[in-house]
Amino acid sequence: MKHYNVVEKFISINGEGQRSGELAVFIRLAKCNLRCNYCDTMWANEENAPVTAMTKEDIYNYILDTKVKNITLTGGEPLLDREVKDLIEYIVKDKSLFLEIETNGSIDLNLFRSDAKNLSFTMDYKGPSSEMEKFMFIKNFETISHKDTVKFVVGDYNDLLKAKEIMEKYDLMNRCSVYFSSVYKKIELDEIVEFMKKFNLNGVRLQLQMHKFIWGNKQGV
Repeated sequence: MKHYNVVEKFISINGEGQRSGELAVFIRLAKCNLRCNYCDTMWANEENAPVTAMTKEDIYNYILDTKVKNITLTGGEPLLDREVKDLIEYIVKDKSLFLEIETNGSIDLNLFRSDAKNLSFTMDYKGPSSEMEKFMFIKNFETISHKDTVKFVVGDYNDLLKAKEIMEKYDLMNRCSVYFSSVYKKIELDEIVEFMKKFNLNGVRLQLQMHKFIWGNKQGV
């Protein structure tokens, strides 16, 4: 029987994405294939990270017990394990739930897609300042869905310029939700707003990591 290595499970508000501000159940899986220089969950990626082995049934039953309808599957990088597709399909069979997958942009999303209306992907694009841009799976932009979100993680002005280039090349603002997400305390928020004004970026949203403004860099929130 397949077990998934869960490093955290908790209820909080969704701090990012289309459902920010709403209650959500977070399931955080261990391990990541990237090492972004601003990573705030590096502890979950280490070999000695404390994990709880849970089956898909265990995870689903935990979700049901919370009585919260939004689920965020995150990491680490939750799509590193191909068998997570079984977990995804098991959860979205329950049409009363809505599952959001937070992924770092390096994995082919087509391997995990389904026709379920209650499934969406929030995919990062790690800009040049992350030192991980070379690992981005660019073909994801060709198949991005209207249900999905592309989150450009920006730490400086060059990251903003790269985001604009990609948005225009793939017409993202007409195909999915697009967010600028600032690296916490690395770029002034008004700089992002001025960039949006300068280039008339209708359809782009500035996203603040709400949970960090409430609790700071804490686990389990």
